[in-house]
Amino acid sequence: MNSINWKHYLNPYTNLKTIEAEGPMIITRGEGVHVHDQSGKRYIEGLSGLWCVSLGFSEMRLWEAAQSQMEELPYYHSFGGKVPDVSLELAERLVQMAPTPLSRAIFANSGSESNDTAVKIAWYYNNALGRRQKKKIISRAFGYHGTTIISASMSGMDYAHDGFDLPMPVVLHTDCPHHYRYAEPSESENSFADRMATNLETLILEEDPDTIAAFIAEPIQGAGGVIVPPESYFEKIQQILRKYDILMIADEVICGFGRTGEMFGSQAFNIIPDMMTVAKQLSSGYQPISALMITEPIYEALRDQSNDLGTFGHGYTYTGHPVAAAVALETLKIYDEREIVDQVRETGPILQKSLREFASHPIVGHVRGLGLLAGVELTSDKATREAFDPKHKVGAYLVQRAQDYGLIVRALPGDCIAFCPPLIVKEQEINQIIEIFGHALQDTAKAFGVN
Repeated sequence: MNSINWKHYLNPYTNLKTIEAEGPMIITRGEGVHVHDQSGKRYIEGLSGLWCVSLGFSEMRLWEAAQSQMEELPYYHSFGGKVPDVSLELAERLVQMAPTPLSRAIFANSGSESNDTAVKIAWYYNNALGRRQKKKIISRAFGYHGTTIISASMSGMDYAHDGFDLPMPVVLHTDCPHHYRYAEPSESENSFADRMATNLETLILEEDPDTIAAFIAEPIQGAGGVIVPPESYFEKIQQILRKYDILMIADEVICGFGRTGEMFGSQAFNIIPDMMTVAKQLSSGYQPISALMITEPIYEALRDQSNDLGTFGHGYTYTGHPVAAAVALETLKIYDEREIVDQVRETGPILQKSLREFASHPIVGHVRGLGLLAGVELTSDKATREAFDPKHKVGAYLVQRAQDYGLIVRALPGDCIAFCPPLIVKEQEINQIIEIFGHALQDTAKAFGVN
């Protein structure tokens, strides 16, 4: 294969100095749960690309949906009262699928943009109600919500802020509900959830409830470490939000469309959102598309405000792009026809049980997850739960060893190794993931002197 000049590409979320020295890993093709690099080496994609390729890398029905739509209507916009027909069909399908009474959908191109849109609508909504001070957004430490100025501000990781003059002052952060890492000694999960809720309420009162517009949360925190909250956490959090009339935004960008063994993560954790964002698995990653769904009372406020102002001044050139909408619609049809959620309920427990067998390993501190989403957190001392020194990059080392063996996974903050295989993964492929991870884990323990 001819060499590819990569030096004109600016890699996102990458150490640019390292890339200059080593060059990127160039991916050229994929099939099923596998991808191939420039040299022809094949890998199991254990993270579904970036948590998104639910139907694998060779689903011909999605290619055909894109081709058919390109032939019929390759582009049209949604401004000024116009809209592609397929975008209307997709909006209707999403609203019908929604776990709670969400009645309207607006499309964008990424989860970042839809989370950004959620904040703008929260502001617009409160302005419509005459509550012009009710604008602050509460997110959580180690939450991840995107890379626009507002969505990166809501993301609770330093790497999303450093060097960018973020987060913006309008965004506040409350506790991360990671019981393994942040619970007090002997604190039960329920007591820990009580403390998380109390701390949230304290923050709201200190800031003044009349200044807080919304709280945003992923059902399971993905990029922050696959953090599964205590069972009672969201019930307690939502009681406080209702008490102070604060909107609940569910970020379903990773959890949506079967990943947890429910169609939406909100169903797994009894979340009743006022707004919900989806992306990634909406099109199995085949087209850039995302959506924000809102309740009818929010829509009614937007409608009246837009009439007073003359327009609802938000949208994108590619809002509801017909090709992306057609691919997303076909993706949803496949989920239904092939009973993908039921498949996850069968294969998810295999992944979870297999990974939990590593719990006794000397450098494994905690194994967690739900459905086909899991994390293995490494530790330098199992008894004290002490993390490895970040400068040693232990998680990154393990990921590289797994890659050498033919498995792509990802190291997250706190040396958590993330697993998120395509929803079509078979038991045999899960076994291969586990076998390779085991070899990489042993290599890592040996390299860092842990027996």
